[in-house]
Amino acid sequence: MQTPNITILGGGLSGLLTAYLLKKEGFTSQILEARSRLGGRIYTFRPGNEASVELGATWLGKKHRHLVGLLNEMKIDIYEQHMGRKAFYEPMSVSPPQLVDLPPNDEPSYRIKGGTDRIIQVLAEQLDQNQIHCNQVVKKLRKKDDRLEIQTGRDHFEADLAISTLPPKLLVSEIDFFPALPKDFVDIASKTHTWMAESIKIAFTFEDAFWRKSQSSGTIFSNVGPVHEMYDHSFNNQFALKGFMDNAYHSISRKQRKELVLEQLRRFYGGKVDSFISYHECIWQKEPYTFSSYLHPVIPHQHNGHSIFQKTFLDKKLLIGGSETATEFPGYMDGAVESAYHAVEKIKELLS
Repeated sequence: MQTPNITILGGGLSGLLTAYLLKKEGFTSQILEARSRLGGRIYTFRPGNEASVELGATWLGKKHRHLVGLLNEMKIDIYEQHMGRKAFYEPMSVSPPQLVDLPPNDEPSYRIKGGTDRIIQVLAEQLDQNQIHCNQVVKKLRKKDDRLEIQTGRDHFEADLAISTLPPKLLVSEIDFFPALPKDFVDIASKTHTWMAESIKIAFTFEDAFWRKSQSSGTIFSNVGPVHEMYDHSFNNQFALKGFMDNAYHSISRKQRKELVLEQLRRFYGGKVDSFISYHECIWQKEPYTFSSYLHPVIPHQHNGHSIFQKTFLDKKLLIGGSETATEFPGYMDGAVESAYHAVEKIKELLS
């Protein structure tokens, strides 16, 4: 039998891993990625000689067995997130921040050594570069006879099978299918929460980690905001603080966001924060290849892991993958990894 041509929509962790696993099985695949970079919601920003900043996916735990197994296979190390023994807690605006003791953590969080995008780099290195097509925004997907025709904003592709690793909401909102996908699938997908899509991630880099001194901490929990969590984001001799800003601030300017966060940090550190080297942010709600507006409110992880995503469509020529579709830890990096393994097993079953 002729080797089938398989097209993967999306060049994030799930898409790249799917291509890697297919290559190991002897299948040919190509990746269509809308962005100019690979990684999707893994986005490690590297500002020269300063600390690298994770503006996308950052942490994992030992319970994330699919991701941990893949990192071991790729010989990529992890290290424990520095929390310190104390944290600043800001319960209300009328009270000053409190420095409280952190309880022991039996399930610490870990970061990927060298940056979260290290796994993206290693996977991409295992593929032939002519397999990867960036700046390809898929607009239409049409089944014609026994083939799929895929139209992007720039080019035309054909495939025997296609696997979407896009967020389900983005898939049904931004791509025109013919014949149309089943109504029950579109209904569920359009109400499926996209992991991290509303997040605002901010970071400041510094010359030194002044927060590691006695009676201070780089760990912050606040009910006041605008940042509700912040963590020490340093590695080796490069220092940074990274936090999550309330998504209500997505509509104001970058300068306004920066000033609001600095105003908050002065409550913990005084004028020391004004010695920052640089400020970085990612407003994921403004990322068109991640976020698509919902018609109705959704809750975090709504419909993530729904059984409908395990089905095939267009006469078994379209599979649905990606983090939100995973049966374990959907909406996390581990889910992205699990869904890739599942998709490849499904392809082998379809082609057997």
